[in-house]
Amino acid sequence: MQIKPRQQLLDMWQALARHSFEQGVWSWGESGGLSSVADAERLLCLLYPATELPAFRLDDPNTTERDVRKALREVGDSTDIPVRLIEIVGEFMKRHHDGEAPTFGGGHSFGSVDPELELSAKQREFDVVDSYSMSVSLCLATLGFLKVYRNTTTRASAVARIEELRQDTSDRLTAAMVGLLRSFTVDVVDISSDQGRALARLLGRGRLSDRQVVQRFQHRFKPLRALITDSLALGLDTDVCDELRNENRLFECGWAWGVVKDAPVVSTDSDQGGRRQPDGVARPVPYLHFTVVALDGIIDLLSERTLTLGLLDAEQQHLASALRLRFEITQQYWSGIARFDDEVWLLEEIPWRTTRGPVESEYFSLTVVSILVHDLMRRRTTVHDLSRIVAVMERLAERGRITGRALRDDPAVALHRPGIAMPLLGSDERGPAMTWVMNDFSTQLLKRSVQLCSLANDIGSQDRLLRLAESVLDHVWRRRITEGEGVGLWDDVRAVHPEAPAPATTPSWSVTERVTECMVAAHGLYDRSPIRSDELTAAAREAISEAAHLLGREQKNHPAPLGGTPQGEWIKGVEADLRRARELIEDLPGTSLALTLGVLARLDTLARATDGEG
Repeated sequence: MQIKPRQQLLDMWQALARHSFEQGVWSWGESGGLSSVADAERLLCLLYPATELPAFRLDDPNTTERDVRKALREVGDSTDIPVRLIEIVGEFMKRHHDGEAPTFGGGHSFGSVDPELELSAKQREFDVVDSYSMSVSLCLATLGFLKVYRNTTTRASAVARIEELRQDTSDRLTAAMVGLLRSFTVDVVDISSDQGRALARLLGRGRLSDRQVVQRFQHRFKPLRALITDSLALGLDTDVCDELRNENRLFECGWAWGVVKDAPVVSTDSDQGGRRQPDGVARPVPYLHFTVVALDGIIDLLSERTLTLGLLDAEQQHLASALRLRFEITQQYWSGIARFDDEVWLLEEIPWRTTRGPVESEYFSLTVVSILVHDLMRRRTTVHDLSRIVAVMERLAERGRITGRALRDDPAVALHRPGIAMPLLGSDERGPAMTWVMNDFSTQLLKRSVQLCSLANDIGSQDRLLRLAESVLDHVWRRRITEGEGVGLWDDVRAVHPEAPAPATTPSWSVTERVTECMVAAHGLYDRSPIRSDELTAAAREAISEAAHLLGREQKNHPAPLGGTPQGEWIKGVEADLRRARELIEDLPGTSLALTLGVLARLDTLARATDGEG
């Protein structure tokens, strides 16, 4: 299926408007307010494209394009749309606020390890990293939207509402950033512990002794270990730092599922207003899923758009610097782990096995790929390394039954539904043990394929990635709901895997939002200039040289025709095409060559006609 991000986004917006608006009034539905994660994802389906893509802008009614107005006609006209969005985001801010501080509860997104045991109301209020990250993205999108819309209206009531929402949004952004800081953890591991032995088995791949693993680990991560222990801004416990300085210890770093138990309070200006920071319950254990989710949110904080629009105040800039440090440390660590053995990367041994319990899955392999993609987005990569990552992604698509046919009772179908359930360590402190289900395998694979396609600097890898992305999109697009509630939204896994469990009765905002992210990333892909081919450039130069020589010969034999004559106009057209070919040769050598070949054909026609006359 060809990727057509503009049309596909418009189709999604039309389906979202049809589902969520009744005569211009937003309806949260029965599930609205029950999960800050799902509510933020739902709003991002609208606000993320509207603030990232100029063609989808909604913040200036005078610039809203016709097809966008048509897709959102259920919302109202171009002047109604920004007003409604402000109202809806304002409702979100109030729904997820306890009167004292913003809340980031997982709500109904949490599950119970034992289906027979019901989670307590207190447990469903636990903050979760997914909510922090989604709130960062939503708040940044909202602040950017308000900044532009503020300049298009002079009504006092509208200005007052904009300022109120701006303050609420800024407060939530600060709280989300603080939550991400308090959820970061470094887990120091003794080689003799169960986790230490599991990590040693992962790194040694059965070919290295524990002593050899420790030695290689020491060598590879010595600079990173020093960076962590010397960075007071990380706020690590003194005992953790002391253990980390022992080079015979292994360690893991990243994000836990929520605020870590006994995490120190982060001092902010808003503390003066009496706002609290919730006590943590999560054990200080990094999870790959929550680490990738956190990195996705931090990417938005560090983006050029955030900097250009000046969306962060002084305090938030300080928090962003602290998150940047964690971002860099995490990327360096997991990139080093994924490529621990230069000869055979650990990433290439699918499926990836985690160090907590005998849990292995293609999903975890994909999360490590996601961290590598973040790493590649910030530095250049070799063609060889990129080719190896592409090969891993192609295998994941096959093993996930996206590009391969599912067998009878195929366990790979569970990647999509019900998904991979991860136990949340520490969640049983106030009730039954909790889980978090991850069912975004296909959309994560699509997003990373598109992102890597934008980064590819060789035609071979880009072509493989584009074909992979188109195959995954075909799989994802067929999973849209076709009847009942949420037509045109996601997620009906049975449409591609009939043996999958029955779908939920309401749309999955998690999957729908991630498809939205994929389409926004695809827009960026097509905004990028094509990869320049040295072979095409050389051929275009040679063709231009030949065409210029033949044109000169014709002009010598048929000098200066009178202006306005057919021959004069013909010569002007040939000269214009040749001039255009010269202009394009560096950026679009293929187009330059095609134009020049057209010039050569026309010159040959003229030469033959001249010979016939002679």
